[in-house]
Amino acid sequence: MEPFPETIRPLSAPQGTASAPPPDPVRAGTRPRSLSTPLERLPGVGTNRAEKLRKLELVTAADALMHFPREYRDFSGAHSIGDCVAGEHASIAGEVTDVSSRLTGGGRQMLSVRLRCQGGSVRAVWFNMPFMTQRFAVGMKVVIAGPVKQSGGHWEFPHPEVRWLIAGEQAHASDWLAVYPLSEGVQQSHVRAAVQAALQHAADLPAEAFPEELLVAKGLLPIERALREIHCPSQAEMIDAARRRFVYEELFLLQLALRMHRSQQETRHAAPVIAVDARIDGRIRARFPFPFTPAQTRVCGEIAADMARPQPMNRLLQGDVGSGKTAVALYALLATAATRVPQAERAPGRARLRPETYQAALMAPTELLARQHMATLERLLEEVPGRVRKGDIKLELLVGGQTPKRRQAALDRIASGEAQIVIGTQALVCGAASFRHLGLVVIDEQHRFGVVQRGILQQEQADPHVLVMTATPIPRTIAHAIYGDLDVSTLDGQPPGRQPVATYRVGPNQLESWWDFFRKKLAAGRQGYVVVPAVEESKRGLESISSAFENLSNGPLEAFRLGLVHGRLSPKKKQQVMEEFRAHHIDVLVATSVIEVGIDVPQATLMTILDADSFGLAQLHQLRGRVARGAVQGVCGAVTASGDEPHGRIDAFVATTDGFELAEKDLLLRGPGDLVGTRQSGSPPMYLADLLRDASVVAEARRDALDLYLRDPTLADPALVRMKQLIVKRWGETLGLGQVG
Repeated sequence: MEPFPETIRPLSAPQGTASAPPPDPVRAGTRPRSLSTPLERLPGVGTNRAEKLRKLELVTAADALMHFPREYRDFSGAHSIGDCVAGEHASIAGEVTDVSSRLTGGGRQMLSVRLRCQGGSVRAVWFNMPFMTQRFAVGMKVVIAGPVKQSGGHWEFPHPEVRWLIAGEQAHASDWLAVYPLSEGVQQSHVRAAVQAALQHAADLPAEAFPEELLVAKGLLPIERALREIHCPSQAEMIDAARRRFVYEELFLLQLALRMHRSQQETRHAAPVIAVDARIDGRIRARFPFPFTPAQTRVCGEIAADMARPQPMNRLLQGDVGSGKTAVALYALLATAATRVPQAERAPGRARLRPETYQAALMAPTELLARQHMATLERLLEEVPGRVRKGDIKLELLVGGQTPKRRQAALDRIASGEAQIVIGTQALVCGAASFRHLGLVVIDEQHRFGVVQRGILQQEQADPHVLVMTATPIPRTIAHAIYGDLDVSTLDGQPPGRQPVATYRVGPNQLESWWDFFRKKLAAGRQGYVVVPAVEESKRGLESISSAFENLSNGPLEAFRLGLVHGRLSPKKKQQVMEEFRAHHIDVLVATSVIEVGIDVPQATLMTILDADSFGLAQLHQLRGRVARGAVQGVCGAVTASGDEPHGRIDAFVATTDGFELAEKDLLLRGPGDLVGTRQSGSPPMYLADLLRDASVVAEARRDALDLYLRDPTLADPALVRMKQLIVKRWGETLGLGQVG
């Protein structure tokens, strides 16, 4: 990954020279400077170290420059003996008064260096590092830094970092020591050597993305100084200044790239016009056995307004568990299937017995959820006196568990246009299905799909409208950063009668009482879930689902009918178990997190989550949502190995059922990696920005990027040429921006 445009390139071989290889310019001492110089060719790195750095995807000088520290250690030596706290980082300056080496009883060589410092003396120790002995002598002045502990009444630094305060001190030494992200087998010293070599070789080569007036207006460091300060800060204040420069740049360019992507979608692609008039709106609402909430009505209006335009809708629908997202999605599907294709757009061929309508597709992350959506639609479309006759809208299911014959028949009906609403899994976007008049695609659980996957949905003729949904609430500023090419609709209310799930933490001492409560509710006619984190026994000691099922069947739940469902069951078997559970032929469903999304059994109001501390906070909230589907209050017990010790994730889970509040706490606890990292398929990775900590910068960068785009949508200003290069280089392929400008 080379994020910078080149400014100085390697010398090229002269034309017409002899075939003998030219001398190596690095070894010859003429070293041409380039951001693409391999790390092994830089002084102090070498082949062996460079090979290890490949594990971090650090190959060139540019890669090393962009490998930012994750934190900094105070190396000022400003602490005294009285400042030391066991287990915490300290930085102490002192004079070496004793150097000794000996073998311990365990056969390890121990180097001990005693320092006289402010307030007394401390000791630094290293094990099995004999080369360190030669680096110390009595009378030297050094700074040591690292975690400190008490040993024999004295403060001791095990394996501290050292800064020698002598004439030979390296020029790049700083009072703040950068600590870098690592990989197995890669040490901090390996990364630091590569970064320092890259700084000396190429820190002045990256082209500045921002015009001078923008740097001044926003108070941003120029690129070269920012690189030097973020790796070797001259003072504490410069850490924040350098970091802000790169965070702002990253978010600004991302927002600009997403806005360009959206503009291309709007100007280069046409979508069918889906006009939802009062008649269609009334017919659709009449099919639902409940009135829409004000939030649902508002969001349906936003979607209808989007689909009435000839540009593709790109809208994100987010809402808490049980807020009614599925009903809104079904509204959009039915509206599309009720809209006739204009005569001019119909393909030539034999006359049809019925008018052609636009097709709609709903894409679910699992076959289990796809089948449930299918069942929900079938219930909505059942014949009801005074309403549209059954069969007016043709449904089709397309999932991996179908036989080849049934699958081909489904594909034929989709291609002919006979299938008006298609429910399926990722097979819908893998090239298998060819639609005749695709008007709308709804993607359930957006975090399983990304910008790239959404782009695959573009058709040769008109592009469909796209509605993506997530049941994992995202703070609005973060939603804008991740889904900047989408409009955001939020369902911020719950249907009438829904009650928050009563949630409890169940420690070892409360487990017996919990099962007593669980059994009493089952005996009164309720149903429940027991969720197990692992299909097989885990190295972490987590119980397998089969052993949990056996223990429950022969233990606390032996008087009840138990069913078993997990991801390794065949789709047919999973469907069979779920149907038996819905019909109340099963009292308790023992399951893995396969039931995390979309499972809707209103009479199931009890849940026990075993080994709850092995689940993420968002996943716990999703699981709890399975017992919040009916008018009877749900109850959830989170079983943990300990009962009294504070546990941030479990304590937050028990304290609130507000998904948006939990989303923010989840980000604080674990960071935003799952939102923008590898799981957020198709989204650009973040080098440095933390979407929660930098929420204010997200908003600022979004405003500034939109302002620039409105003034110069193609970045035609010569002062913006480097900015355009960076955008195309980093996000051009992902977002289809190769032809920008």
